[in-house]
Amino acid sequence: MTSDSPNAPYFDANLARWDESVPIHAASEGYDLAGFLRGEKTLYAVEMDEVGDVTGKALLHLQCHFGMDTLGWARLGARVTGLDFSGAAVDRARELAIQIGVADATFVQANVYDAPDVLPGQFDVVYTGIGALCWLPDIRAWAAVVSKLLKPGGFLYVYEGHPMLWTLDDERADHELVVRSPYFETESPTEWVGDSTYVDGPPLMNQQSFGWNHGLGEIVTGLIDAGLRLDFLHEHREVAWQALPWMVRTDGDSNAKGYVRRTAWQLPAAQRDRCPLMYSLKATKLA
Repeated sequence: MTSDSPNAPYFDANLARWDESVPIHAASEGYDLAGFLRGEKTLYAVEMDEVGDVTGKALLHLQCHFGMDTLGWARLGARVTGLDFSGAAVDRARELAIQIGVADATFVQANVYDAPDVLPGQFDVVYTGIGALCWLPDIRAWAAVVSKLLKPGGFLYVYEGHPMLWTLDDERADHELVVRSPYFETESPTEWVGDSTYVDGPPLMNQQSFGWNHGLGEIVTGLIDAGLRLDFLHEHREVAWQALPWMVRTDGDSNAKGYVRRTAWQLPAAQRDRCPLMYSLKATKLA
């Protein structure tokens, strides 16, 4: 991404906020870095089940933050590379890899749209986790990047907040599900101002951020047009954080290997079937 891009000011504001957030997140109870260092799993059961065995596979994690999930895949046997636009995040990820004894993890600082220019070779798996796509202005360009980074026969896996969830008004006292923000990708981003991150910690100095939503059809069609075959698209009634104040907490479950999923949240029973909260998809690059 060039400095004269119309989105450069938005990326700059987001970068300042993310750089500042790295030490806050690393010290937070929400991320539980101490538990991760003890060897506890941080990936969700649904991710591990749907991705399958990654032993020996080259896995790229786009928008990896400070690398906890990236290194979670390394603990499961993958040869991992993480990419993030925050230098502070990449530095902390490299430190974390050393702390847990993963010598061959690679972390690279770059904007996701520049990934094919800075990463050598292609990958068996490209992984994108929760809360990543909302920072990207152009989902079709992202899909093209993913395609360039995958080996023929390799696959993309995404586990994300549902674009319908991102539209909902989370400040309603009546607990009604009301659309407030755009569902479809828009040229101009939505501006958010707040002095806290999504986990516990001190207030931020960089309080401004900008995000873009992308409709599910836009995401899927972008991947298909980039040469990927959609293997599955699953919509989920649970979300990984308390996205709306009136959501109720659920007990963690486990997958076939016994790994316990982190805490999840649901809408109250009367609303549970009205709105998808997360989705997961797998798409394979055609040979």
